[in-house]
Amino acid sequence: MKISFPPALGLLALSATLIGAPVSSLAQPLQPVTPTTEGIVVYNAQHASLTKAWAEGFTRETGIKVTLRDGGDTELGNQIVQEGIASRADVFLTENSPAMALVDSAGLFTPLSEATLAQVPDNFRPAHGRWVGIAARSTVFVYNKGRLTKAQLPASLMELASPSWKGRWAASPAGADFQAIVGALLELKGEAATLAWLKGMKENVVAYKGNGVVLKAVNAGQIDGGVIYHYYRYGDQAKTGENSNNTELHYFRHQDPGAFVSLSGGGVLASSKHQPEAQAFVRWVSGKGGQEILKTGDSYEYAVGVGAASSPRLVPLADLQAPKVEPSRLNSKKVTELMTQAGIL
Repeated sequence: MKISFPPALGLLALSATLIGAPVSSLAQPLQPVTPTTEGIVVYNAQHASLTKAWAEGFTRETGIKVTLRDGGDTELGNQIVQEGIASRADVFLTENSPAMALVDSAGLFTPLSEATLAQVPDNFRPAHGRWVGIAARSTVFVYNKGRLTKAQLPASLMELASPSWKGRWAASPAGADFQAIVGALLELKGEAATLAWLKGMKENVVAYKGNGVVLKAVNAGQIDGGVIYHYYRYGDQAKTGENSNNTELHYFRHQDPGAFVSLSGGGVLASSKHQPEAQAFVRWVSGKGGQEILKTGDSYEYAVGVGAASSPRLVPLADLQAPKVEPSRLNSKKVTELMTQAGIL
């Protein structure tokens, strides 16, 4: 049963729930709010189908309209920075953390409510609380079973810079996904080690445009293996498997840089004129409703909410043995600088 409030009371009720709400409120549904005519605008760099499912679920529950503006992590992050306080965006969602850090470093996010932050464990959100993790994906090495045995697989991502891997592995270096992985490497190993690895990568890698293209090339036997995110293979296997049946995934584990788990982020713009509605959306996506869609949907990304379950097809997050990386410290500008210096971009 929905409870209706007059417009003013509805906004006050939602604000009270979102701002400074106790942790016990996590078990309670979102308080209703009388929707504004225009609803909220979400600049969306996550997968369009996943965010569409989130938006539709949120609107069904709250009545708040969501307009999506789709684009890439870097594209939309730079657009928000350029637009500044004049941005039309109320909420920003990304696939990877660096674009969130870019917008945050420009001072354009407003703090999220304690109730929202309490829904996500500390290791899946930045300590400052201005944005939050909404999903995650694991770095993997996808390999062709006919070209490599398990004994021949690299024990570490760092090995891929050695001469023995020249021309034998692929990546999509221009994409935000791979650059997030380099960002984690930079945070874990430092600038000198990262640049040295990138120079080795320059000599060894076969570059493709897109992780899906890397998967197809490995499956076709054009290349031994490649660095991608896990869900590309899971998604193809859930369909026909035509682009992945000849492949397997290798998880580096052992806190290796190649075991990096990248966070998708969600945050509310400080310039939003619909703060209660925008805060409600990020709370819903990071809460039970949004996280359940990750479990039951076809994105095959990891749920990150407290107590939230991911698809049973996935290797459990706890088994990935990912390195600890503070997501707000992933430096996309420095990554671009180093990759350019190495001749990769």
